[in-house]
Amino acid sequence: MHEQFNFAIEVLGTISFSMSGSFAAMQKRLDPFGVLIIAFVTSVGGGTVRDLLLDIPVFWMHDLLTCALIILTSIFTMIFKSLEKNFQVTLFIFDSFGLGLFTIIGIQKGLNADIHPLICVGLGTITGCFGGIIRDILLNRIPLIFRKEIYATACIVGGSIFLLLTKFTPLSFTAIQIFTILLIVAIRTLAVKYHWQIPKFYGADHNNSEM
Repeated sequence: MHEQFNFAIEVLGTISFSMSGSFAAMQKRLDPFGVLIIAFVTSVGGGTVRDLLLDIPVFWMHDLLTCALIILTSIFTMIFKSLEKNFQVTLFIFDSFGLGLFTIIGIQKGLNADIHPLICVGLGTITGCFGGIIRDILLNRIPLIFRKEIYATACIVGGSIFLLLTKFTPLSFTAIQIFTILLIVAIRTLAVKYHWQIPKFYGADHNNSEM
């Protein structure tokens, strides 16, 4: 049961980030090949960096299912775009769920490798965020993680609570996984809706001098 649920998380995370990347690419009016490339790097970018840090085989290079999911999801998204008018909302929804799903995957990979729990939170954040960073760089946008929106913070908070619940509560592992994913999505949603921001330690710069 546990293994099946983990597999479901990986599939849903791949689909979510693939759709997120596809919608972002279509916003920039890329051709179908460009949409596929952006969907691919969004889906596997974070996991690739994570696996390289853990010095283990990169997951998608030995998993044709992941590649097939990305291709099929991208094609579906390009067909579905004629019915979807609000790309921004759709991008936000899939990006938020992908963030939550992949954060859990990254933390579990770290725990399975006997990494310190605090480092596991970092691995979860990398898994959740780095695909989006690569996507935004390729699309010539400032990555979400570097903007005023709460993004990586949601992964860190969710990942920390995941570890605390695992260690100090009798809840089932599956229940904790579901709760953490929904918590990360909720933090992202509330942060955008109510304009939550991390405090800045500098004032507004009114000098627009060029270098």
